[in-house]
Amino acid sequence: MPALLEARGIDVRYGRNNAVRTVNVSLDHGEIVTVLGANGAGKSSLLKALLGTVRADGTVLFDGVDISSWSAPRRVRAGLVMVPEGRQIFVSLTVHENLLMGAYCRNDEFSAETDAIYDRFPNLAERRDMPASVLSGGEQQMLAISRALLARPRLMMLDEPSLGLSPILVRQLFDLIRDLNRDGLTILLVEQNTHMALATARRGYVLELGAIVLEGGSRDLSSDVRLEEAYLGGQPDRAGP
Repeated sequence: MPALLEARGIDVRYGRNNAVRTVNVSLDHGEIVTVLGANGAGKSSLLKALLGTVRADGTVLFDGVDISSWSAPRRVRAGLVMVPEGRQIFVSLTVHENLLMGAYCRNDEFSAETDAIYDRFPNLAERRDMPASVLSGGEQQMLAISRALLARPRLMMLDEPSLGLSPILVRQLFDLIRDLNRDGLTILLVEQNTHMALATARRGYVLELGAIVLEGGSRDLSSDVRLEEAYLGGQPDRAGP
């Protein structure tokens, strides 16, 4: 069985700024893999390249199919879905209207799936007809993940999901990530909380100035002094988003 995702030689430039430098990553079916690195290391740019929302050189294979030339909506329809950094909730829309945005690429019936989402997240169900602006940060993150679930992901990419959340909510978030993975969802996790990320993921990659400087199993990375060096030694102003 081919890897669910295999990216080869991914290179992203913003003008003269080389934000991602010939990066190779892969995920097998059912894995949780994390991408770590300091602010500005190129993590978000890598996810956007995989999703197709920024121009990138290199090859992206999804379940053995070359999707490098596909548009972002086509990649989403194939099951490659991202929960963006900062949640990007539409605060002027209701909770339910935000949720339905996840189905914009679908033309089939999905009411049973929305019911299942509300069963999983009762706080969202209670506020479904309220403006999304009434939600707490943690509830907005749950809404962003729910919106992504409605797109029927085969691989969910999460960009800094714990950003701005309290320690209790961070633990709840990572419990949810593990639950989704146990349900069969493959997950690529970009996260600043290295301890929680490595405790959750099977293996990881470490980016520094847009290049992979370290990769391996989570246990090995946790004890590798080079992980700390990657965070302390980077120069974020040179690496781009």
